[in-house]
Amino acid sequence: MTAWLDTPGIVCALGAGIEAVSRAAFAGDTAGMQAQTGWVDGRALTLGSHRGALPPLPDSLPLHHHSRNNQLLLAAATQIEPRLREAVARYGPGRVAVILGTSTSGVNDNAPAFRQLRERDAWPDTYDYRRQALSSPAAFFAAWLGTTGPAYTLSTACTSSARALLSAHRLLRLGLCDAVVCGGADTLCRLTINGFATLEAIDEARCVPFSANRRGINIGEAGVVFLMERAPADANAVALLGGGASSDAWHMSAPDPTGAGARRAMLAALRSSEVDAHAIGWLNLHGTGTTHNDAMESHATHSVFPQGVPCASTKALTGHALGAAGALEAALCWITLSAGNASGRLLPHVWDGQADPALPPLQFSTPGHRYAQGQPRLAMSNSFAFGGNNASLVFGGRP
Repeated sequence: MTAWLDTPGIVCALGAGIEAVSRAAFAGDTAGMQAQTGWVDGRALTLGSHRGALPPLPDSLPLHHHSRNNQLLLAAATQIEPRLREAVARYGPGRVAVILGTSTSGVNDNAPAFRQLRERDAWPDTYDYRRQALSSPAAFFAAWLGTTGPAYTLSTACTSSARALLSAHRLLRLGLCDAVVCGGADTLCRLTINGFATLEAIDEARCVPFSANRRGINIGEAGVVFLMERAPADANAVALLGGGASSDAWHMSAPDPTGAGARRAMLAALRSSEVDAHAIGWLNLHGTGTTHNDAMESHATHSVFPQGVPCASTKALTGHALGAAGALEAALCWITLSAGNASGRLLPHVWDGQADPALPPLQFSTPGHRYAQGQPRLAMSNSFAFGGNNASLVFGGRP
């Protein structure tokens, strides 16, 4: 079954709103990737943060809903709020689901409470565990929008929001709802950033995915909200044709070096979508910039697309938004496929141009690349996560 994604709401290092993000993405604008201190002691790290103001959360909502993570969601949602509320009015609150992905939720907002507990042996009065609960994003969003349909949050590390889109597609197919609000949010979080630093997976400069000089990732943050329905509701709607997932459980934090699990997810996505590999016009790579991920993904991509496919990692533009990355990169695919991209431009792969000779060569897209004229526009987006958790999505533009 084909599901349709209306114009998304989006905030990330590229900006706020689909028009601003589109302009910056097509330009390969890395201005949002800035060196910041205060996250890891004694180090300045390049991070992809949203620099604009975020809307206040409604006073009518309980305090445990008040977190920066939920503010990112609200900032994205208010961009498409009339469409969301119209869907609730049309279908009824019980027929609209909310499926979101996150990996941090509001844990960074609760961090000061843990410091006080250590120093004073008592929680502050403002502490509420529910702020950091993984269920928080969907619970907040359903309360804000007034829906009573299925509402849950997925947390599968860096595939979280890609799997949220897969789950949304499944709920529509099963007839359990008529529309799904789906996407995800992750905010910059001291705990997470220090965790990646401990793994020696951080690049202090801007990341260079697939380069011989790659040293690691840049962490980013984002909030992305889609409305998914069975029929296109606006002229720019893009189809989610299908998706695939796998779990190879190779290692807690390292991928299967052969790329076997990633390959299974990509092939499952093609089968689900009834699309041949040679028809894909652009591949948004997971492309974190770490030694092991990029090597694995190069092997998997070369196996699935032996004829080559224009591809790019967009992590140098946005940072790695962790649990929000899948939805963010779905939105970037949406930008390339929407009717607003009349010329069929592809997003560029921003790097130093120094290919790793140890990896199978990939066909990285440049500002001059376009979807093939006279052919359906089809794109794939990859998301891979700790624990060998893999997901791929296939999108198509309107005929």
